[in-house]
Amino acid sequence: MKSLYSGADIEGLLEKLLQAPVDPQQPFLYQKDSREDVYTMAGRLYAAFVEMGSEVPICLAAEERSVIAAALLAAMASGKILVLPHSFSESALEQMRQVTGFTSAVVDVEREFLPDIQCISSERKGGTVSLPVKNISEDAELLRIFTGGSTGSPKIWSKTAGNIFGEAWFMASRYQITNQDIILSTVSPYHIYGLLFSIVIPLVSSAAVLAETPSFPAEITEAVEQNSATVLVSVPAHYRVLRGRSVGTSLRVAFSSAGMLEETDSLEFSASNDIGVVEVYGSTETGGLASRDRSVGQKFFTPLEPVIWRIAEERLYVQSPFLSPDLPVNGDGFFLSGDRVQQEGAAGFSLHGRADAITKVGGVRVDIDEVRDFIQSQAAVQECVVVSLADKGGRGNLIAALVRGEGLDLDNLKKVLTGGLEPAAMPKRIRVVSAIPVMPNGKYDREAICKLFTSL
Repeated sequence: MKSLYSGADIEGLLEKLLQAPVDPQQPFLYQKDSREDVYTMAGRLYAAFVEMGSEVPICLAAEERSVIAAALLAAMASGKILVLPHSFSESALEQMRQVTGFTSAVVDVEREFLPDIQCISSERKGGTVSLPVKNISEDAELLRIFTGGSTGSPKIWSKTAGNIFGEAWFMASRYQITNQDIILSTVSPYHIYGLLFSIVIPLVSSAAVLAETPSFPAEITEAVEQNSATVLVSVPAHYRVLRGRSVGTSLRVAFSSAGMLEETDSLEFSASNDIGVVEVYGSTETGGLASRDRSVGQKFFTPLEPVIWRIAEERLYVQSPFLSPDLPVNGDGFFLSGDRVQQEGAAGFSLHGRADAITKVGGVRVDIDEVRDFIQSQAAVQECVVVSLADKGGRGNLIAALVRGEGLDLDNLKKVLTGGLEPAAMPKRIRVVSAIPVMPNGKYDREAICKLFTSL
């Protein structure tokens, strides 16, 4: 299965991106910052980055999309690596500093920061510094993205300039996103999906992006209608609350990622707004791998054109220019994904759950093995099995724990778990049993275990 991405001159596009914008007054942050404003900030940040001289990564602790865009350009021009936090809490930032060693941070608001951290202001005042136009290797590391772990231990993924900007150029081209578009994102730019669609795609396509990140149905509808947004970037939880609601007539395309979108939610949104919802399947570390639009009859996922793929023993293997260099690949250069899949026809596949221990709860990654190990480490817990169940409440999945332990105080256990697990990883159902079901071969009987929770 051939890739249509071969021959793409990503390095030429990266070099061109460092040049002054063709239309300086074209808005980047709609009704606020022009592209000239972004490049002006990028020049000043570049000068600050070069003056620092250190090879230590720089924490990106700004929240405004224009500043994040400027920092990406400055980092690319200076060869610096940016650290993207999964949280701005003091404990999370300290943990990230211990891992990466960053000693400086780009900020756009006053915040309580760690001691001895140099804050690099994105202040718009001052002289103009142009970015150097030079060749940028697409393999140059640009970002280290932290994703929250189930017990608060973050995962770190490196992404190259080619990973990030290559995917943005591909998506912008595939969906014809241009300077005529206005993007509304309900997703934080610190989520890889939000970063791609509300920062990087506007940079490469000259589309404008709205400053706000609404989450309530009325806020989303108002933002679309008042600003004539043409592209909606959202998540399954938001499409659920938008079911049956018209959000205006200006939208021409909508995207969903960060979890599986229910078929009824997708179709009802499409029917109410006369547009399709493009579901993007992928992750922080893999980038986008496949897509589908149920409104045009696409029941199954079709790999994106740059992705070379194959299925063996119900597992998906992929080669892609969007893969993090941290991911392991086999001798043929294929990465084995964590999902169980089934081929559907010549060009598609269906998903059948995770083959590994990672699941998503409300768009948040949860490592089931981490949750199990934490529960099993508690006093009086002798054995524990943790499973991911479909959540009829619309969050996609929920965590359930079957626990065996003599004299176990369930209320006390719940208190301990609440204090030690991230909210998404907290089991919504916990059942104490005298024996955990096993099959004749000695393995856990997961079907029987799941049935114990459906009866609750």
